[in-house]
Amino acid sequence: MDAEGAGAGRGRGRGRGRGCGRGAPENPQPPPPPMTIEQLMGMQANLIQAMMNRMNNEPVAAPPPVQVRDKRGEFLKGRPLVFTHASDPLEADDWLKAVEKQLNIAQCSDLEKVMYASGQLQGPAQEWWESYQYGRPNNAPPATWKEFTEGFRSHHIPEGLIELKAEDFRSLKQGPMTVSEYRDKFAQLSRYAPYEVARDSDKQRLFLKGLYDGLQLQLMSNTYPCLQELVNRAIVIDNKRKEMDAKKRKLQG
Repeated sequence: MDAEGAGAGRGRGRGRGRGCGRGAPENPQPPPPPMTIEQLMGMQANLIQAMMNRMNNEPVAAPPPVQVRDKRGEFLKGRPLVFTHASDPLEADDWLKAVEKQLNIAQCSDLEKVMYASGQLQGPAQEWWESYQYGRPNNAPPATWKEFTEGFRSHHIPEGLIELKAEDFRSLKQGPMTVSEYRDKFAQLSRYAPYEVARDSDKQRLFLKGLYDGLQLQLMSNTYPCLQELVNRAIVIDNKRKEMDAKKRKLQG
């Protein structure tokens, strides 16, 4: 019994000894000291530098190409007419207005307007522009659009000719023309005297004044809401008169 107790005691002793040896290290390591502010800032700087190096080494994408507008091409898409000369001065004014409209649509600069518009001049008109440029001082800046339009109108739409056309309008008579032909001539010449036909009543009075006497008498007894109504009535009456004249000649023949 003593031997068993002793053996049991030895067994328990060895077991506790080995267990204690495995669970606890003989020389435990102390924890690392905390990082200082300087170390943290240094690590942050190294990280930023590494990111910058990576960005610098990556290929830089090329910027998209700049789209240059072809303003002259846009201007020519409007099919501006070539100008040589005009027997009717207002044809020159119509050309200038049409060209200016296309230039504004193409959003041309002042200098581009002069270049593109003058490029549509040919023959006598081109000779005028070349002479105009030669007459400018050598050190003068490029001609502006205002200067171009004023010079163009002064040469191609002279005030003296405008006044002559206005006189033609004031003395216009139907004569052998049909009412429709007279109306077209009236509309064409009235552009030279815009202040005299500012109101529709003025247009009616002047249109009626130019008709032949018999037609005037038949139309003067009524009032009309607008010039077009007066024209329509004049055409109907004039055609009826021609039909009656034709019948009369047939009966007489």
